[in-house]
Formats: sequence, structure tokens, C-alpha cells
Amino acid sequence: MKGAIIDLGTNTFNLLIFERKSGKNVILHTDRIPAAIGLGGINDNLIAPEAFARGVETIATYKQVCLDYGVQKIKAFGTSAMRGAMNAKTFCSTILNQTGIKIEIIQGEREAELIYTGVKNVHTFNSKTCIIDIGGGSTEFIVADQNQVYDMGSFDIGISRIQQGFDLSDPISQDDFTVLDNYLESRTKGFLKPGVCEALVGASGSFDTFYELIYGEDYSNYYASAALPFDKLMDVLNLLITSSQKEREENIHITDLRKKMIHISAYKAKWVIEKLQVKEVYISPASLKEGVMVEMVEGE
Repeated sequence: MKGAIIDLGTNTFNLLIFERKSGKNVILHTDRIPAAIGLGGINDNLIAPEAFARGVETIATYKQVCLDYGVQKIKAFGTSAMRGAMNAKTFCSTILNQTGIKIEIIQGEREAELIYTGVKNVHTFNSKTCIIDIGGGSTEFIVADQNQVYDMGSFDIGISRIQQGFDLSDPISQDDFTVLDNYLESRTKGFLKPGVCEALVGASGSFDTFYELIYGEDYSNYYASAALPFDKLMDVLNLLITSSQKEREENIHITDLRKKMIHISAYKAKWVIEKLQVKEVYISPASLKEGVMVEMVEGE
């Protein structure tokens, strides 16, 4: 069986195509396109006209890729930007009419559940751990170990919401740090506390960039997580947090789709690490779409 999952994120639409072979899920193809459906409207609960068009075009592109690979089943999921958008139903119906792909808009708790399923498939938990998925519209936290989830939360503190909602200096100023601290603290409502867990796992996304800045190469293992050297990670986060837009534009290890907002992701990651007071940090190549892959196979 060949299957495909499309994760319609606020900033990026992600595609994963896999085949079930000899009892294993073999990943055949992955892609990410910066559809940016949250641009220009996320804080107004709207998919703006240009974002609407980009989203439809991206799904049409992915549909053709799925046809080329002979995919038999496609699942597509809308997350934070679509949860709140007043025109999300129109967006979904347009895509259904043009491509035949039905989009399921999922709530934050369901998103967190799928992230945990995906991460658990590639990461061995040695202790109680906090999984973080830094999205454009929301950020999910899952406190879990190998056997169970202890707590989870989905908060509308995505980097696109922050970037569009605050007039941040370039580079970020000390006053901006204070504003962001207060914003994150108020929105997460005390969810993150010291002693809640012993480690942090970053689910793909921004953590891919952190890894590349540490090692100078992409994280290319689809099937296993990896520990990040703590001191080097903190150096990278501090470098990004204090960077200017020009410096990020010139950095070859930051992909184009992350140059505008990776410093906000870095600030959030550092804020979480300091709130939890953890010293172990891992990168997981898996997140929501891999969680869906596991469920698709189990449902066969």
C-alpha cells in the first residue's frame, strides 16, 4: 500500500509519501512548500486572498506528485491557521472540487496526539520528556514517556502569529524580549515548569535548522531521533536570537522559508529550555504527518 499525508501548516505545507513493505513503513518522498496560508490574515482569523491561492496551487502540485508515485490513499490535515479561519470551509471545498482531496481540520489536542504518535515511532524515551512542535500558528507541548502521555497543550503562540502581531526590532531588542516573555508566559498559562520533565524533543521544523547550523548539513535520518550537543545548541540559539535579517539572509545553512522567522523559533526554544530547566535536547525527524502514517497502517 502506498499512502500520502499532507500537513497543511500555517507557514508550510508538508507532504510525505510512503509504502508499506515487509512490515515496515518506507518513506519514498517528502516535500515542503511555503504556502504561507497564515500570511496576511492569521491574526484576523482569515485566509487572505493571495494565501488562499497559494494554498490551492500547492495542494494541486502535491496531488500530481501523488499520482506520479501511484499513491492509493491520501490524507490531508489542516491545523492552526485553518482552525480559526472564517473562510476555512470555502478553502476546503475549493480544494475538494479541484483536486478531490478532502481536508480534515483537527483541533489542537488531536494535533498533539498525532505528534506524540509520530515522535514515539522514532524516539526512545529514557525519561519523562517534553515534546515541542513549533508551528506557525500554534505550538504543541506533550509531556510523555514511552508508555503514556501525562499532559499536553496546544497554544496559539506560533511564530507567524508573533511575527505578524508584534513590531519587532531588527535585530530583536531587549524591550522586545520583555514583551515576548510576557506574551509566552500569559498564553501558556503556567504549563511549563521546572521538574516537569528531564528532556526536550523538538519535532522536526525549526529543529532541522538548529541541527544544520550545528553540523553544517541536513538531518537526513527519517527513522531515528538524535541528541543535540547542549552547549552548541545554546550557542546556535543565541546566534539566531541576536541575528539581523541581513545576517540570516546571508547564512547558507538557513533555508529560504525560515530566514524571516527562525530567530523567533530560536527565542521560543530557548525560553522553553530555560522554563523546563532541561539539559538534554533531541531532534525528531517525525511529527504530525508521521503520526498519521502510523495510524493509516494500523487501520489497514
